[in-house]
Amino acid sequence: MQCLSDPVAKAAQTRELLAAMNTVAIDPAEQFDTPDTLPGRLDPPRLVSPKDVPTRSPFTLEGRAALLHAMTHIEVNAINLVFDAAWRFPDMPPTFYPDWLQVASEEALHFTLLRGHLQSIGFDYSGDFDAHDGLWVMAQRTARDVLARMTLVPRTLEATSPLQAKFAKAGDARAVDVLGIILRDEVHIRAGRTSTTRWSEPFGLGHRASDQAACWTRWNPNSLGDR
Repeated sequence: MQCLSDPVAKAAQTRELLAAMNTVAIDPAEQFDTPDTLPGRLDPPRLVSPKDVPTRSPFTLEGRAALLHAMTHIEVNAINLVFDAAWRFPDMPPTFYPDWLQVASEEALHFTLLRGHLQSIGFDYSGDFDAHDGLWVMAQRTARDVLARMTLVPRTLEATSPLQAKFAKAGDARAVDVLGIILRDEVHIRAGRTSTTRWSEPFGLGHRASDQAACWTRWNPNSLGDR
């Protein structure tokens, strides 16, 4: 198993994989070795501590570009997160795998739309700005805990609506439209919470709000130092 580093190729092949899903046999019991190149990504952007990422304002061109770059980076990491869950956790119910591959396809679309808008204002996802690695650090810390992973992925990705309001105030109509598509697709965030309930029952926990809050407190990358 190899990990693509080019996010453009990764996004395209992610959507192609979903389109071919009806012809792909999924064996929930199959297990894979961890790839040496995990998670597969470009360098740049340079990864820094969150405290070294400057505050971004949508009311300047560079500030809007920095926000769009940050969201594009999130979508790349979201694709990695979803595929990581799909190959890492065996013996889940059969629908677990196509459900999350559907999510990966949506994240690939989001990446493509955000990068396209970033390019349209004169920037790109190619090192124009630094980024941090919070989502992937969370993935590493939950690599042996499917319950924690399924609890944290939905919560970590929920930040779209406030950003959409900021872009609307700044007059960036295209960003508002793109974030509207992302919000539309965030049904997968709610599906993630449903999945947490459904898949956690064999583990004996996770379906109560208190269990999910405990996972968030334990594994949230914001509470565990640099990401």
